[in-house]
Amino acid sequence: MGANTSQVSDLSNNHNLKALVGPESISENDPFWNQLISFTFISPTSSGESKLLEEAVIPLAKTLIENNPRSGNFSALVRIFLGRTKELKISTECQDQLFIWQAHNALLMIRCLLKVFTREMSEEELHQQFSYQERAAVSCDLLEELLSNLIHLIVEVPLLDITYSILFEAVTTLLVLLSYQLFHKDILHDGIIFQHLMKGRCLCLTSRLVKTLLYNFIRQEKCPPPATHIFEPKAEGGLLYGLASGVASGLWSVFTLGGAGSKAENDQEHNPLPLSNQSLLLLLVLANLPDGPDWPNPYRQAITCFRNTQDTSSPPAEHTHTFQINFNSLYTALCEQQRSDQATLLLYTLLHQNTNVRTYILSRTDMDNLVLPILDILYHVEERNSHHVYMALIILLILTEDDAFNRSIHEVVLKNISWYTERSLTEISLGSLLILVVIRTIQFNMTRTRDKYLHTNCLAALANMSAQFRCLHQYAAQRIISLFALLSKKHNKVLEQATQSLRGRQGDSTALPDYAQDLSVIEEVIRMMLEIINSCLCNSLHHNPNLVYALLYKRELFEQFRMHPSFQDIMQNLDTVIGFFSQRLEQAGSDLSVERVQEVIMKGAQALPQDRLKVTWNQITHRIFPLTWTGKKEKDGVELGTEGQGLTFISINAYHRFISAGPLHANM
Repeated sequence: MGANTSQVSDLSNNHNLKALVGPESISENDPFWNQLISFTFISPTSSGESKLLEEAVIPLAKTLIENNPRSGNFSALVRIFLGRTKELKISTECQDQLFIWQAHNALLMIRCLLKVFTREMSEEELHQQFSYQERAAVSCDLLEELLSNLIHLIVEVPLLDITYSILFEAVTTLLVLLSYQLFHKDILHDGIIFQHLMKGRCLCLTSRLVKTLLYNFIRQEKCPPPATHIFEPKAEGGLLYGLASGVASGLWSVFTLGGAGSKAENDQEHNPLPLSNQSLLLLLVLANLPDGPDWPNPYRQAITCFRNTQDTSSPPAEHTHTFQINFNSLYTALCEQQRSDQATLLLYTLLHQNTNVRTYILSRTDMDNLVLPILDILYHVEERNSHHVYMALIILLILTEDDAFNRSIHEVVLKNISWYTERSLTEISLGSLLILVVIRTIQFNMTRTRDKYLHTNCLAALANMSAQFRCLHQYAAQRIISLFALLSKKHNKVLEQATQSLRGRQGDSTALPDYAQDLSVIEEVIRMMLEIINSCLCNSLHHNPNLVYALLYKRELFEQFRMHPSFQDIMQNLDTVIGFFSQRLEQAGSDLSVERVQEVIMKGAQALPQDRLKVTWNQITHRIFPLTWTGKKEKDGVELGTEGQGLTFISINAYHRFISAGPLHANM
């Protein structure tokens, strides 16, 4: 950076940069500043080149840290940028690209320096870097001034090709300043930046900032082609996403709960939507800041109460940060972007916390546009990280709380689901497909991850739906019974291991494996499966002949549980159904064809009195457990943290917003 600099290797020898970081104070009226910010930089196009750039900036930034108390050049650079932001909106209207270019370059330099500062010093020390000055006539908090101006820039400057880069830099600079949380295992409640954002001059811009960030996500604007960048003849997306990828991936680790990114998302340098993605990330970071000691997080308030543009009613008086946005556009963007775990987290946040959005989504008649991408996440569980799978699953749990949703998904008929490869599905209802994908997730978990809570939450989603099962596809019905068969086999295996272990260790005082606990877990899952089948039989037996057929075909599976004390109450209904239809089939004769069996079942379903089936359990509602993930962040970019430092992770579940995880180090 600096005038005429065009590659990373030039940075350490650039005389303008040497002067900036040197001990000599430079007047703000000096022509030096125009030279400094009038550079054309051939930006990195890969994460490796981005790392080289940041490594080149580090020694310059460290030199500035040493000399800035004497020179005050960093605060002078900030004021040079602030002076240009005052005219930025007018420059945009006048298409003054030169002015925008220089403002962008100044902000790019500030952001690169701040990234090193946040790693090398505390917030208090960073605050001092803004106050070292010998020539300011009026004393003000320059850090707060920068924060306020960045937010003003984001909300006031229109998104055009010529402003795309500076808007991206403004969003990313805010993310850099918020990245202090990455180095603390405890949630920061009283940091300087936190205070400025929560109750300083920025507070009045809360709703406008949240609305703008949401619209940036909705618009999904691609990085403009090189011809629109007067300052950088380069390949698309290189500088914009490359230089910021470190901070972005590091802050995203707050939300990814320390897990590695989804395979589809790892190659960030080729992402064509840098502003959209960074805006979404900033929105999530702001919305999940903690409440202050005596005030709520205003950004979360704005997220939870914004309304549809078609809503003409007056907002409640307590909603001080509300605004209106086009829900149809938001819904479309959410449907299109679920391959991103950030977008999945936004969908979860809105469904869980904003009743206006939840009501609107549940009223849509094209729910398949939203549900199919969620099912795709669960289906490709091997390619997704655990937090993305959990978020997708909890979104299904929230949706399946609604009885109208549970009914409507069985009315949506899909054709040729190409990504479902276990079996060719030429025609299937959305409800049956949902059942198939959730069961597949359970079976994957049983053989790979073996996470008890994933089991329970998957079964809870099925339980929420079970009373409204309608016209189940024969393959879905088969998979329900097959899952029960797998659980039964696992139960018998553990029971046999426990018996053999007891026989082989008589007189041995060493501790036995906890087979009792294993059996208890398996029996709990088996009971949930029986409850799901029982719920369907009690509420919609005549709508599901394929389930009855599958039940009769595998009737021997249930024999061993008839007298089991944990299942006797539920088995009464299953015995009634199996006995009733078995008798009907015997009366129909022997060597019956499949079609004839199905005909007997359909007629029998109409004849079976509903009062013969007893509901012997409480209505099932979804169960969501607090979850905590820990791990090592593995994404391309520059390492932000060091060994032993901590990150705060956000637990995604419908009842607990924050759970703190232990110390880790972040790989950016």
